[in-house]
Amino acid sequence: MEEYPSKQVSENLDDPPNSRLFVVTSRSVTEDELRESFSVFGDIQGVWVVKDKQTKESKGIAYVKFARSSQACLAMEEMHGKVLVEGTKPIKVFIAQSRSSTRHRDVEDEELTRIFVMIPKSFSEEDLKDTFKEYGDIEYCVIIKNKSTGESKGLGYVRYYKPSQAALAIENCDKTYRAILAEPRTKTTASEEYSGGASRGDYMGGNESMNQYAFPMAEPGNYQVMDYRSGELTRCLMISTRAALTQEQIFALFDLIPGMEYCELQRDAYGMSKGHALIRYSNLGSALYAKEKLNGFEYPPGNRLVVNFVDDGEDRSSPVGRMAMQLVAAQMMSAVWNGPSTSQVMKAPGFTPVSAMSRVQTDVNLPSLKKLAAPDSKTKERLFVVFSPSPLPMDVLEDVFCRFGSLIEVHLVPGRKVGYMKYADKQCADEAMAVLHGRVVNGVKMKVMLADPPREESHKRPRNF
Repeated sequence: MEEYPSKQVSENLDDPPNSRLFVVTSRSVTEDELRESFSVFGDIQGVWVVKDKQTKESKGIAYVKFARSSQACLAMEEMHGKVLVEGTKPIKVFIAQSRSSTRHRDVEDEELTRIFVMIPKSFSEEDLKDTFKEYGDIEYCVIIKNKSTGESKGLGYVRYYKPSQAALAIENCDKTYRAILAEPRTKTTASEEYSGGASRGDYMGGNESMNQYAFPMAEPGNYQVMDYRSGELTRCLMISTRAALTQEQIFALFDLIPGMEYCELQRDAYGMSKGHALIRYSNLGSALYAKEKLNGFEYPPGNRLVVNFVDDGEDRSSPVGRMAMQLVAAQMMSAVWNGPSTSQVMKAPGFTPVSAMSRVQTDVNLPSLKKLAAPDSKTKERLFVVFSPSPLPMDVLEDVFCRFGSLIEVHLVPGRKVGYMKYADKQCADEAMAVLHGRVVNGVKMKVMLADPPREESHKRPRNF
């Protein structure tokens, strides 16, 4: 089926969330074969094989929609890497990209295995584990506690080993727990889990200056944007970014200006970044300095940040309050324009000024640049790369993948978040895959895999001239 069978089905493709699979398979595999293979895992609501509009031939891509998220996750776990029809390649199975997730997710994606629950404050971690262990093997449980008193906040996380187990828990647990998939982690240890925004105490080891409900999760449009030129100065800033920055990256950047006490990355119901963050400083001067220095700043290179004041709920309508704001604005503007340049301000440990930044920002130790192979070189290996949230520019990809030697060409598939890297030497391609798979470059995460062998010339339609 090339088109969705009805408008109603098309509108419900992501209901419930994570119930639709994205399958990469051989072009010869049919819809009926897919339906037969996947039907053992649950109620299938639709199977769609993507076809070329001109030739009507399969592109080797299909979608399978299940009635329940747990069924789709189980099918992904069991079918990924399996061969459907003898003589065809192993299939790749992902949870399909939705409007909220912006990317396909695989079996190893942590976002599919952690759930966030509301629990009685009397619950211990053992109680939490006993309640949810019936749905699958639990890796760990965490109860969120007040860092000052040590008392439970009535919130917790449960991490399962498999996405299907987490989905079963969400579907079948008592509704009073309000179980949902947890937001992506911003810390490396479970003991530091925190739901909502992060105060300085969360990162620096101090007490909480603001609790997790200090600012409601909301769209940036729900905050009133202020203008310091009309005297509307506040301690709160709203940051907008096109690149997929983490809360830790935003925190580290805005913490360079002294006085930051709160940082919250805005997320949707599925835990994905909305591209906005809320920052609060302890004083007006720091907020204004951050606004002037970081509005328009490129981080990472090519991603221009937009920073605006937003209403912080404080009343400054009195004459004295307005005079104080204007005085602070005048003093800070003088410091901004007569003080050090932005690049000088950014010369802090762990930060590189934009003027000195390489166009490639990554935590990987990359080899030195190497020359490209001749364009007419024979392709010995191809790599298939999936980008999240969006593809990197061609020149950046060439810069990164050429460092392993023998790179012939970089090719991005138009309209899709995938691309191919052609190598004249298989060993070079294998090394690139081993080093770059799962890594983040310029804010973009890459999944690097071996590509399917290209079709033989004999399969191509013969020319008539």
